[in-house]
Amino acid sequence: MQVTATSTVAPLKGISSMATRQLLAELMAAYFERSGQAVAMASVGGVDAAKRVQAGEAFDVVILASDAMAKLIAAGHLRADSLTELVHSGVAVAVRAGTTAPDISSEDAVRLAVLAAPTLSYSTGPSGAALAKLFERWGIADQIKPRIVTAPPGVPVGSLVAKGEVDLGFQQFSELIHVDGITIVGPLPSAIQITTTFSAAMTSGCARAAEVRALLDFMASPDAAAAKRRQGMAPA
Repeated sequence: MQVTATSTVAPLKGISSMATRQLLAELMAAYFERSGQAVAMASVGGVDAAKRVQAGEAFDVVILASDAMAKLIAAGHLRADSLTELVHSGVAVAVRAGTTAPDISSEDAVRLAVLAAPTLSYSTGPSGAALAKLFERWGIADQIKPRIVTAPPGVPVGSLVAKGEVDLGFQQFSELIHVDGITIVGPLPSAIQITTTFSAAMTSGCARAAEVRALLDFMASPDAAAAKRRQGMAPA
């Protein structure tokens, strides 16, 4: 029997990090229109999402950064044979709208911009961890530590920049493009660009494997590529 967009089939239940929230909203709407299968997707901080999966909360599908997914697979929470890469996402730099944008055209320019910023912030996810390592490699981690404002999990760095609580913000481009009150200076230069790959997989206890497989196939298909680009990401 063909399922229409007015189907009463129970929604699949998923969880993702905030970085893919807007993309998944667009993809889930498109998937419902085509299949009649709704997906109830909770988008929270990536660390919190992983903790909820680890704690045994019931989900059908999980979408997180690939390093987090690998840990959940190793712990037996996700099915390795269902792992599907979705998008690659890079980091951009933002300042409050109306303020002077720093030069970020090279690695050295970014280092000088960081040193000059009265306050700065980056996410608590994998891109933030990579930035922290970069600052350590530059030898400036201790110098800038008192000026770093940590965004609470699930709170966009861009919102802190928009409110004037942070002068220089680093976050994935996909998360910055929907924030009002900021100017996106541009992506990090290629020499220091931090690219996060987001993947999806079904949970080990999922009782609706065929339905989740169909969803994963759609999210990885060429039909989803335009939405991924609209949301500031590159198809995997």
